[in-house]
Amino acid sequence: MFTGIIEEIGKIKSIVRHANSIKLTVAASKIMSDMHIGDSIATNGICLTVTTFDSNSFTVDVMPETMMMTNFKNLKVNDSVNLERALAANGRLGGHIVSGHIDGVGTIIKKYNDDKAIRMSFSAEPSILELIVKKGSIAIDGISLTVTDVDSSSFSVSIIEHTQGETTLTSKKIGDTVNLENDVIGKYVQKMFSQKSESVSKSESKISLDFLESNGF
Repeated sequence: MFTGIIEEIGKIKSIVRHANSIKLTVAASKIMSDMHIGDSIATNGICLTVTTFDSNSFTVDVMPETMMMTNFKNLKVNDSVNLERALAANGRLGGHIVSGHIDGVGTIIKKYNDDKAIRMSFSAEPSILELIVKKGSIAIDGISLTVTDVDSSSFSVSIIEHTQGETTLTSKKIGDTVNLENDVIGKYVQKMFSQKSESVSKSESKISLDFLESNGF
């Protein structure tokens, strides 16, 4: 579990490519202070498990499902990535609840200065957009951000100076892709309503024209 508050920017040190997966080694400093094998590290918003590490880098495996759902297929050596360690039980939840399980990829379609902030807009699949609400939370490349606007084809966020300096997001250009994770609360609400709707549909489907005629209607 993560908060979407980025701790440092790491750099991709090496990539070993297999048929449908990759092994990444990521250079880092701050998050190495209490590293253990098996730790979860959110890397551009993706929850990955540390398999080996040394004093200044760690290695993770990226499985086929993750490759399919994220933009890691485009990752290159020396690319910068946002890093966050798992939330400690005694820590503050400064952002929002982030699982590190990516829902899909968005594309930057607009970027402009708004006083000290930078506003960015992203296109995304309808399945992602339907769970985004204005003033709600979304994780973009692992960064907890507040939605300023949303419509049927895109959504927007406003990025403060601190986040600009502590993450990789504003260094990206129009046309670049980002990893998106919807707010988990919205996913549970959607699931509950869909199950209720399915239950109603199933009970209604038992009433047919034949059923009504045989019962005197």
